[in-house]
Amino acid sequence: MNNDRMGKTIKAPYSASDLAVTQFDHEHWTQAQPIQISRHWCGEEAPALRHAEARITWSDESLGVRFVCNQGEPLIVSSNPQLDQKTIGLWDRDVCEIFIAPDAANPNRYFEFEAAPTGEWVDLAVNLTSTVRETDRAFYSGMTVAARVALDQVTVSMRIPWSDSIPKPAMHDEWRVNLFRCVGTGNQRYLAWQPTYSPEPNFHVPEAFGWLRFV
Repeated sequence: MNNDRMGKTIKAPYSASDLAVTQFDHEHWTQAQPIQISRHWCGEEAPALRHAEARITWSDESLGVRFVCNQGEPLIVSSNPQLDQKTIGLWDRDVCEIFIAPDAANPNRYFEFEAAPTGEWVDLAVNLTSTVRETDRAFYSGMTVAARVALDQVTVSMRIPWSDSIPKPAMHDEWRVNLFRCVGTGNQRYLAWQPTYSPEPNFHVPEAFGWLRFV
């Protein structure tokens, strides 16, 4: 591994069985690398009560992502969640996110997936140019989401099926990736696995993305 990728590469283990999105406690999650989301977008350490851990797996059918989040404060969620369609603006409340760029040579073309403690979700296709961020809000991935809220902890799971847009990887393929959590209010609500170090909170910084290796 290149030295400049040390600490920036996630190893996602292959699963012979396709995990259901509700299988929060399946033993295969214990084989996946724990990814700590513990810093603000600017790089400063966030309070432990807002930290989250993510794990990623893959199968012949889908990519699986599970977030286990510390929750030391009241949830900020919709009082009337809509679960039968994507929720634009979900990022304004508590949410977990993964951005993935299957073409590592073109990280400015990536996909954004979000899931909330309510089970709400949103999927977007993004193309970042030198002048504008183009977002395809009509993009449909077929993603499914499940969430479990317990005392002082929130678990959120996503299942993203392979498709023409997000093709099934080969063993040892590498994609670009970043993981985020939004929790609470104000600028300090934005946590990132790989901080973007932007002047203002901004997750859309592909050059800050890490690497996802399929093993």
